Amino acid sequence: MRHSVNRPPTPDVRDDQEKEPTLQEIINIKLIESGEKERLMELLRERLVECGWKDEMKSLCRAFVKKKGRNNVTVDDLVHVVTPKGRASIPDSVKAELLQRIRTFLVSTTL
Repeated sequence: MRHSVNRPPTPDVRDDQEKEPTLQEIINIKLIESGEKERLMELLRERLVECGWKDEMKSLCRAFVKKKGRNNVTVDDLVHVVTPKGRASIPDSVKAELLQRIRTFLVSTTL
């Protein structure tokens, strides 16, 4: 008895055509092209420094390095430990301000 040959599936016609960008991708492109993304990033940096978030994250990193030993910590270790705490501790006021700026940008831009 002869077994069938394993072949890759026949490609779908839609796979060959260029896929439409998602709304999120379109918004990201518009933010980058207009320079608004860089302005938002700068605003975020300023607000995080003003509220003490940056110093708090620096302290967390230093405490982790002190606990584990300087030679036993990698950047990946720090990122793995600090990222969830960092994201959770961003003040709601900073998130709200950024969200409002993004909404204002979207209203003023035609997609």
